[in-house]
Amino acid sequence: MTEPERNAHHQPVGARLDGWTPPPAPPRTALTGRSVAVVPLDVQAHAAALDAAFADDDASWTYLPYGPFADPDAHAEWLTTAAAQSDPLFFALCTPAGVAVGLASYLRIAPSAGSIEVGHIHLGQQAQRSRLATEAMFLLMRQAFALGYRRYEWKCDALNAPSRAAAVRLGFAFEGIFRQAAVVNGRNRDTAWYAVIDREWPALEQAFLAWLDPDTFDGAGRQRRSLSALTRAVRQSLD
Repeated sequence: MTEPERNAHHQPVGARLDGWTPPPAPPRTALTGRSVAVVPLDVQAHAAALDAAFADDDASWTYLPYGPFADPDAHAEWLTTAAAQSDPLFFALCTPAGVAVGLASYLRIAPSAGSIEVGHIHLGQQAQRSRLATEAMFLLMRQAFALGYRRYEWKCDALNAPSRAAAVRLGFAFEGIFRQAAVVNGRNRDTAWYAVIDREWPALEQAFLAWLDPDTFDGAGRQRRSLSALTRAVRQSLD
C-alpha cells in the first residue's frame, strides 16, 4: 500500500485531486446498445408495457419500497411521479423493438463528491438473467464514468441474495453492511454496500466489452465465457 501524503503537521491526508472538477448531472438522454435501449422513463410510452412486464411476479417487488400496485392506474400514477424526478433519474430498459421490460435509475447523485448510485432496478421476467439487463448496467456505468464521476455505488437489502450476486458479477467491490440502515415496508433493512471507483473502470470496461462481443455466444445463445469470470479476474488484479 502506498504511504499517504503528510501535511505540515505530519498527519496523513488524502491524495490531492489537482485538476478534478465536479461532473455534471447525468443527462436525460437515451443510451443504446446491441440488445437494449436505456430510455428516459415516459409514462405514455412505457407504463402499459411495464405493467405487463411485472404482472404475475409479486416476488420481484419484495425488496422495493413500493408496489405491487392494486391496478394499472395506480402503477401509472407512481410511474408519473417517478418520471418527473431528476434524483432518482429513472430509465426504462427496452428491447431493440422499443418494448419496456424493466426499470433502473441513477440516484443519490452527488457531483461535489463525484459519487452516483444505480438503483431502483426492477426487471420483468423477460429481462431477468439476460444480455439486455447486463448491457443496460454497462451503459449506465460507462456513462457515469465518462461524465467524470469517481465512484459508482450499488446498495441493496443485505438479505437480497440475487442483488448481491449481481453486484459481484458486474464487478462491484463489497464494502460492508450498514446495520439497521433503514425501515422499509415496516421491516428492518440492513444495507449491503458495493462500489466501483474510477481507477478500476478501464479494466472492468474491457471485461464488459469482451463479454458483450457477439462471439461470446454460440448459435443457441449460450455464453462461451461468463462475465463473472472476467470481472473476478479484474478484481483479483486490483486487490
